[in-house]
Amino acid sequence: MKKVLPVVLGVLLLLVMGISAAQAADVALTSVGQSPDTMMVRVVLKNSLKLDPAYNALMKAGDLKDEKVLIAVLGGSSKGLGAAGINPEDEAVRAKALLKAARDGGKKILIMHVGGEGRRGTLSDMFIREAVPFADALIVVDGGNSDGLFNTLAKSVEIKTAANVKGTNAPMKDVLKGWGVLK
Repeated sequence: MKKVLPVVLGVLLLLVMGISAAQAADVALTSVGQSPDTMMVRVVLKNSLKLDPAYNALMKAGDLKDEKVLIAVLGGSSKGLGAAGINPEDEAVRAKALLKAARDGGKKILIMHVGGEGRRGTLSDMFIREAVPFADALIVVDGGNSDGLFNTLAKSVEIKTAANVKGTNAPMKDVLKGWGVLK
């Protein structure tokens, strides 16, 4: 009995590690606009949904692997773009190429805007206009769609809302369950 218990525990540990690794490989996460909002979404994914996505703020089309889902978090930040060494136009080109590659590769695309009204403006709106047409699902924090821009661009895609970033866990869970990433 003493020899069997460590073997059983070892097998269970490997199974648990394999499940979380499979889930991590199912989701890629990137920023569109280089705002810090992506890091907040990453925390929600890790803490609330127990997912550790493949994260790269400057993810390019060639970085996509076997993920089922690409989550792109929208929010323009001049400071973030400067720190990343990329100008807004090049960021828009990068994002569009990445989203097109994800769509062409059969990946589901979840577009999120979690900065609310405070993360809207000319810079963010440029990224919103580029990214939203690629969305299979949209999550927008309250106040982020007060002008209806997401409705105009999303056409037939339902826009799920949340009160704040932490509140995105429920709509993200629903979307990822529907796409077979979560059980």
